[in-house]
Amino acid sequence: MDDKIFQNEILKKEDRALSPFATKNIDAHRKVAIAHPLRGAFARDRDHILYSGAFRRYIGKTQVIYNAASFDEQLANRSIHTLQVSQIARSIGKVLRLNLDLIEAIALGHDLGHAPFGHDGERFLQEISRQNGLGLFHHNLQSLRVVDLLSDANRGMNLTFQVRDGIISHDGEVNEVVVSPDKGKREEDIEDYIHRKRRGEEAITFPSTLEGCLVRITDSISYIGQDFEDAVRIGLVKESDLPIKVKEMLGNNNSEIINTLVRDIIEQSYGKNEIRFSEGVAESVFLLKKFNLKRIYENKLLKREREKIRKAFLFLFDYFVRDVKEKKFDSIVFQEWIFNRGEDKGAQYLRAYSSEEVVVDYLASMTDRYFLKAYRNLLRTGQ
Repeated sequence: MDDKIFQNEILKKEDRALSPFATKNIDAHRKVAIAHPLRGAFARDRDHILYSGAFRRYIGKTQVIYNAASFDEQLANRSIHTLQVSQIARSIGKVLRLNLDLIEAIALGHDLGHAPFGHDGERFLQEISRQNGLGLFHHNLQSLRVVDLLSDANRGMNLTFQVRDGIISHDGEVNEVVVSPDKGKREEDIEDYIHRKRRGEEAITFPSTLEGCLVRITDSISYIGQDFEDAVRIGLVKESDLPIKVKEMLGNNNSEIINTLVRDIIEQSYGKNEIRFSEGVAESVFLLKKFNLKRIYENKLLKREREKIRKAFLFLFDYFVRDVKEKKFDSIVFQEWIFNRGEDKGAQYLRAYSSEEVVVDYLASMTDRYFLKAYRNLLRTGQ
């Protein structure tokens, strides 16, 4: 049997097994049509993300605790978080009969644009971008920029609309009881959202697929209990500090919290074109988020290095912008960022974007360790 016919038969069989609300493989579409033998379009996207350089750099990026591995190698990093989002969403999606390849692709790609040092790094790049008239930096917008432009030597990954939409529409920081897909969403809607976010406007976009909605909510599930357990491991909080209502409703530890939330979402969402929590569980989730913000994310002990890191961001930005403008080709911004996409593509990149935009891309791509090594080397050499 011809490979294309064989593939189509497999995908049709898979589509027939999916929920009426699931995204079908046959509905996948991308800007430039390509062949992906013996794989569906969403499986191809998942694999492309999985083997990308940006995905490999997840392991060196902060989730909550700076340089987590230097404290305790069991602490979560961005890689652990991303894999947990994927696995939890798959577990729920399997019961709800959703498209697991699409779920995986969105989950694995959703944080590709995250800066080093987590949300602190994101805030520092927002400050830099604002001061230089670039529009605000947001990691979900940068994630889309990574897959659309920066990956594969500035050719981009050419992902399907459904995966790209799920990546930019994830937002695990918001408090939502229910998320429903925006079925009429178009490319123009994504562009409008990007422009509004960069201008600093209040802008919300919901995924066009139920799979994207699931990843959006699972983003929260994966970190709220994990961040608490990590904070206990390094002594920021004690197990007994967990709010009583959270213990009673969700459980005493990360495993119990995840199990409770997975069961609740399945029970509340089964057979529906929406992903939702029950009201009581949602209230406890929001309470735990509020507790984590106050006791962990804004903890003075955890953030005592924040101002040092901020100054390092400002220093490296100014330094590399100067190197780019002065065409110092021996600088690492050229050798390890611009020229590693090839001379022609590197030159096109420099013509298409300002020096400031190129350097923000570079800083956002860095792991914590690479960032600190670059900073310390430049300070040591007195340049």
